[in-house]
Amino acid sequence: MKYKSIVIKCCLLLSLLILSTNSFAQRQMEKLGRGLVALRTGKDSVFLSWRILGTEPDDISFNLYRQTGSLPAKKLNQFPLTTGTNFTDGNVNPELENKYFIKPIINKHQQLAEKAFLLKPKTPVQQYLNIPLHTPAGYVPNDASIGDLDGDGEYDIVLHQTGRGRDNSSNGITDPPIFQAYELDGTFLWEINLGKNIREGAHYTQFMVYDLDGDGIAEFACKTADGTVDGKGKVIGDSTKDYRNKNGKILSGPEFFTIFNGKTGAALATTLYLPERGNIAAWGGVGGNGKNDSTGNRVDRFTACIAYLDGIHPSLVMGRGYYGRTVLAAWDWRNGKLTSRWVFDSSDEKNAYSGMGNHNLSVADVDGDGKDEIIFGSMCIDDNGKGLYTTGLRHGDALHVSDFDPQRPGLEVFGVHEIEEGTKGCGVALYDAKTGEILWHASEDEDVGRGVADNIDNTRIGAQMWWSDSNGLFDNKGNRIGSQPTSTNFLIYWDEDLSRELLDGNHIDKYNHGNLLTAIGAVANNGTKSTPVLSADIFGDWREELILRSQDNQSLRIYTTTIPTTHRTYTLMHDPQYRLSIAWQNVGYNQPPHTGFYFGLDMKKAPKPNIILVEPHH
Repeated sequence: MKYKSIVIKCCLLLSLLILSTNSFAQRQMEKLGRGLVALRTGKDSVFLSWRILGTEPDDISFNLYRQTGSLPAKKLNQFPLTTGTNFTDGNVNPELENKYFIKPIINKHQQLAEKAFLLKPKTPVQQYLNIPLHTPAGYVPNDASIGDLDGDGEYDIVLHQTGRGRDNSSNGITDPPIFQAYELDGTFLWEINLGKNIREGAHYTQFMVYDLDGDGIAEFACKTADGTVDGKGKVIGDSTKDYRNKNGKILSGPEFFTIFNGKTGAALATTLYLPERGNIAAWGGVGGNGKNDSTGNRVDRFTACIAYLDGIHPSLVMGRGYYGRTVLAAWDWRNGKLTSRWVFDSSDEKNAYSGMGNHNLSVADVDGDGKDEIIFGSMCIDDNGKGLYTTGLRHGDALHVSDFDPQRPGLEVFGVHEIEEGTKGCGVALYDAKTGEILWHASEDEDVGRGVADNIDNTRIGAQMWWSDSNGLFDNKGNRIGSQPTSTNFLIYWDEDLSRELLDGNHIDKYNHGNLLTAIGAVANNGTKSTPVLSADIFGDWREELILRSQDNQSLRIYTTTIPTTHRTYTLMHDPQYRLSIAWQNVGYNQPPHTGFYFGLDMKKAPKPNIILVEPHH
């Protein structure tokens, strides 16, 4: 009996060890450099900012150096920098070349210098970096995404150049979608032309930029077709085929899905797109009146995202449909092979998950098992491709997921919903991300088009919510607490505190405090939605950058804050949920990114991310 007891205890101990090992599996994440950036802010002043990595010790400090011309490098700080990772250099000769570099201090030992930032002579006083573009005639820079395409530890840009486009509900021929890749210094990497058999518009081409195979270098992936030309000039399929019908829609012919090399744009693997069109009329009704749509409006509604479905490696998920039938197909790109992981299919209108998708989606670990779920409007798909729950509130235009209420455990979802003709429901709702339990709702039987959630009031703890015609700002319990913000669009971390600012078009405003930035000479995208090319923590400290296109469409401008702050945290890009938010930001009706923990006034120290940084394999 004693021996049996020992065996049982050993088995239990082993089981706990296995569970513990699985619980702490580390996600593969890109290894970033210091992201040092320097901007002239006055006649002889320069503002500098740099990042802390998610794997670095909390007590890391820094020494900052400047080398002017051929003179020896000079340390700018008297004592190691231990608070915010930004610094104002107030004695700079703008007529000479100034090179800045950082030396981290870990365990009281100064490390080697990291990649320098070169401030060229007579650099103008401006709050942005300028990236010249090779914009094709008649095209306009639109959405972008970022990834390390060359393995140098810094982000590069993949830009969607858009010509003449058409919404799904409209007839007419469009121009081929074009994608271009640039380094942050403007170096042109490649161009991919999707060809005439891919229609141009917000709902057709959802593109992903991410390191999918764990080699430290990002890939590019999207839907392709006969006639797509990769970054090396190679044609996918048959370039002689033209499947456009008399209305300019593409409702026949093969549909492909392709993984491209991020550095060269070369096609690495192409397979058939899942799911195929099937019965075009089976993808949803028009305006909720029960009639099936056979014009191609509903069948060509696409979404995409990246998710860590096994808790370690990123998978790519491509979607189709959300008004009626909804399908999500998960793919793995490993060791040069593209394989299907699972396919979720709501099949028909009798399925509780049909009609619950959004014009956008989010990815988060809602149940705390280390693996990601896909929050897609009013439904949530588990990491295994099975439905986790649906709220029954149907589809909508906006979606936000984070820890909006730090007083309750777990994440919350703030959903904004369309109320279809002849139906009833609620225009907005806050619900539990793990269970779908609705915590509160508002705008009964009203069709709400836009809504936002985050901590924007720097006098209140927790997130606030507001939406189109909400007539006020609401706390996370549904109580009206203030006047409605001046915009209902995007968000950005910009000033010195931990609350978030309002981003709309080419301006940044602080709730109840007025304008912080107006980007004169730059414009936003996507019509009345006025969304940026991209907003993300691209370089510098934890605060976010804003990418807009210039008015002449010949360059991108990356705006970054020059406001000092003493707050410090690791780069938001090493928070897994935030990083995945940047990957899906371009999808459908663009939405701002969120962290996987409460970020705002009186927040706790950001939790250490359970990640392992991947060294690039060149």
